[in-house]
Amino acid sequence: MTDSIAARPQVAVSAGIFRDGKILLTRRANDPKGVRWTFPGGRIESNETMVEALKREILEETGLTIEIAGSAGVREMLHAQSGHGHFIILPFAARWVSGEVAPNDEIAEARWFDPDETHGLTVTEGLHEVIADARRIVGV
Repeated sequence: MTDSIAARPQVAVSAGIFRDGKILLTRRANDPKGVRWTFPGGRIESNETMVEALKREILEETGLTIEIAGSAGVREMLHAQSGHGHFIILPFAARWVSGEVAPNDEIAEARWFDPDETHGLTVTEGLHEVIADARRIVGV
């Protein structure tokens, strides 16, 4: 059996970032599963810790500096039909430290939501549960 690196699961990090009781959600510019709200984040690079990757990805994607409060579980995304692959995603709860949202070209839209307002949104699978976990960790 041959195994290419591209066919292997990739590990990514994301953050439920809270500021003044609201949580930041983003819509990806090229989401393989359509228009959905999710946490900002991305792949862990070689020789990079989860924390380093998370802080880098959040700064690159949103322009924000964050403080990580703790792990908010594990998610898994399969994009086999679209060719985008298999991802193991490690979401974290975080607090906004500084900066204003300035999305990069990977993000179509970014908005702060009251966590209770997110139930009416189309979100990535399992995100409502992760928001609830992140909310408990941050104490909002």
